[in-house]
Order: sequence, then structure tokens, then C-alpha cells
Amino acid sequence: MKMLIAVLRDEDSENISHALVESKFRVTRIASTGGFFRRGSTTLLVGIADEKVDEAIQVIRQNCAPAAEPGAKRATLFVLNVAHFEQI
Repeated sequence: MKMLIAVLRDEDSENISHALVESKFRVTRIASTGGFFRRGSTTLLVGIADEKVDEAIQVIRQNCAPAAEPGAKRATLFVLNVAHFEQI
């Protein structure tokens, strides 16, 4: 199992979270503030099976708006191993 952490621009978070849910991924959304300019951002936490990581990343790529500035990043993704998972 993996934990995908996606740090997104606020303007992309709604489209991406809906697209992930429609693709049957469970998503937890956290408001965050990022970086040097303190722009609004959203962090999504997605617990997924190892074989679904590429699919989730593809959904995120397809639902990010084009970057407004050349070289600007649209999202930052982290994929972490999950040692233990339990729902109570």
C-alpha cells in the first residue's frame, strides 16, 4: 500500500479531487499554505494499492490546469510506503 500526497494550487484542487473520487480513489483534502509567496494550496492524501499509483498520478496530470508561467509547477507529488493501514 502507498500514500500519495499531492500538494496542489487551490484553483486545481476541486477538479482533481472530484476526478480522483470519480475514479474510485478515496481522498482526504487539507487546506495548506505554500512556499515563498504564501499562496493558497491544497494537500490531498490518497491511500492506494501499489498497482494503482500510476493511474492516480495520471488522473492528477489530466486534471491540472496549464501552468500560467513558463516553468511553473502545477503540483508536487510524494509517494510513500505505508507500513500499516487500519480503519476503525
